Parts: sequence; C-alpha cells; structure tokens
Amino acid sequence: MNIFNNGLKAYKSIGDDVDLWVLDIMVPGMNGYTLIKEIRKQNSNVPVIFMSARNAELDRVIGLEMGSDDYLPKPFLPRELVLRVNRILKQERVIAEITEIKIGEYLFKRQARELLRGNKNIILTNREFELLDYLIKNIGIAVSRDEIIDYVWGEEYFGSTRVVDDTIRRLKKKACELPIDNVYGYGYIMKNGYYDEG
Repeated sequence: MNIFNNGLKAYKSIGDDVDLWVLDIMVPGMNGYTLIKEIRKQNSNVPVIFMSARNAELDRVIGLEMGSDDYLPKPFLPRELVLRVNRILKQERVIAEITEIKIGEYLFKRQARELLRGNKNIILTNREFELLDYLIKNIGIAVSRDEIIDYVWGEEYFGSTRVVDDTIRRLKKKACELPIDNVYGYGYIMKNGYYDEG
C-alpha cells in the first residue's frame, strides 16, 4: 500500500499496478478531481473512492459524475473505509470479467445482454438483467438488498427495498431454475456449484 500526502506525488504513480485508489478531494499539489481525470485517462476500470470534509452532497455528485465508485464524507470510522474497499474489490473479482457463464440449464451472455435456455432467449427487463448480473458477479456470496439497490437502481434511489423482492420474483418466474436463494432478513445469494465459465 502506498500513501501520498501530495497530489503531484500520487500523479507520478498513476501508471503503477494499483488495485484501488482512495482520493482526498482537498490534497496539496494536485486535487482529487484532477487526479481522477488523469487516472481515468490511463485506466478506466480501476476503482476509486473519494473522501472529503467539504460540501458532502455536492462533492459526492461531482465525484460520481467523474467516475468514482464510492464517496465517503469525513469524519468516518476506519472500519467503514475498510468495508467499502472490500465491497468494491469483491465486485472486481475475476468472475466479473467473464462474458459468458453457464448456470445449470441457462447461458448468461453479458455483452449480448441475453439469458438463454437452449435456443430460447428469455426476455429480461434492464433491471432484471442488471440484478442477475450483480448476483452472478457475486456468485456464492450473500448480498444485501441495499447493495443490490445501489448497483441496480443507483445510490440516489430512496424507495422501498421491496423493489428488489418484486424484481427477483419476476426474474424467477421467467427463469424458475436459477439457483437464487433468499437470505432471510438480509438479501439474496446466487448459489455456486451450478456454473461453468463460457
């Protein structure tokens, strides 16, 4: 882990092999906004977490627009940062890079945005597809309703978490043999042991 107290020093390491960046917006030498622009020029996929003690709502919006994966307002507990880093890195696991994956009788094709059973294309709405995609990216790992909402509906969504249950219900009606289980009081899990990489 590398720590920089100056934005210009961090800039010199942008080309290094980095798993995740944690950027303070207000840092001397080169601020976080400029840094993320330079990071995104060289690597559009590396995760970035912004943190700031300034106007939290405005900074959060600007940070997300510039391509950050999360925003953490100061002050915060170190444990919260660790949890957010772990959550993002979990999403970046190699399974997220698989473009096709066979789950039982189904073939999930990420780039074509298709779910096939034999030669039949099961028509999914965008929300149903994104929810299924998220469960597959976290296969074998229980994910909470709040995590699903953040990924599928966005962090700005303020409705009921029941929308997750309704979408799962519709998805299971269309593809009833998908190994999606309810985790009581928490969320859902796509059970592993049923899939082969395409």
